[in-house]
Amino acid sequence: MTTTVELTRFRVRPEHADRLPAARSGMLADFRADRSGFLGARLVRLPGDEWLDIVEWRSPGDFAASRAKGANLPGIRAFFDLIDELVSAEEGTTDESENPA
Repeated sequence: MTTTVELTRFRVRPEHADRLPAARSGMLADFRADRSGFLGARLVRLPGDEWLDIVEWRSPGDFAASRAKGANLPGIRAFFDLIDELVSAEEGTTDESENPA
C-alpha cells in the first residue's frame, strides 16, 4: 500500500517547547475525529529549536482536503499557534516495495 507523506519542518521558540507535547495530543485527537484518511503521525525534535512533523495520509486527496480545512478545530489551532516559523513543507509517497511486510 502506498501512502502520502507530509513532511513539515518548523521552529518553536524554546519557551514554548514544553507546551508542544500537550498541544500535539489535542491536534492528533482532532485529526482522528475530523480528517478522513489520516493514518498517523510522528514528531521529531531536531537541533536548533526545530521540529519535523511526519504525517501519513491514505491518499493525496485526503492530504489536500486536510490542508483546505486548516486549523478548523481548537486542538489543531493550539498546536499551530506554537509554531514560530515554518522552515519547509513537502509531500511525498512511501514505497512499500522496499519494506515488505
